[in-house]
Amino acid sequence: MTSPSFRKRQRAFILQLAVLGAVLFLLHSYLLSSLAPDSIFVIPIWQVYLFHVITVLLVYGIINYRYTMGKTQVFNAFIVLMVLKMVLVVVFLLPLFLSDVGHKIGDAVNFFIPYFIFLAFEVFSITSFLQSDEPC
Repeated sequence: MTSPSFRKRQRAFILQLAVLGAVLFLLHSYLLSSLAPDSIFVIPIWQVYLFHVITVLLVYGIINYRYTMGKTQVFNAFIVLMVLKMVLVVVFLLPLFLSDVGHKIGDAVNFFIPYFIFLAFEVFSITSFLQSDEPC
């Protein structure tokens, strides 16, 4: 059973993540259509954003749950989740690595710029609720 504080934090985070994801996706799509209209990418941009939103939501949800259950020392869990996320990144980018496409830099940029933006948002959100005075 989850506490009201868990659900409150989770709902607020999901709303913020949805807004961030939608704004970044629309901006990214607009920039690609304006600056590189003829570019063809191995990994579609919507899959990149779906991957980021799902992984960030899972990491935040697990940390939030552990914190709610009284485990305030969540650093080890966060590190393990980041390593797992890095493994998932490699698996997600495998089609790009294995493709015969000559220019892979565009796909890499399309993936890693949002990756670091979502990572910064994730770290900021987790540290914000860990530093708050709100009870578990």
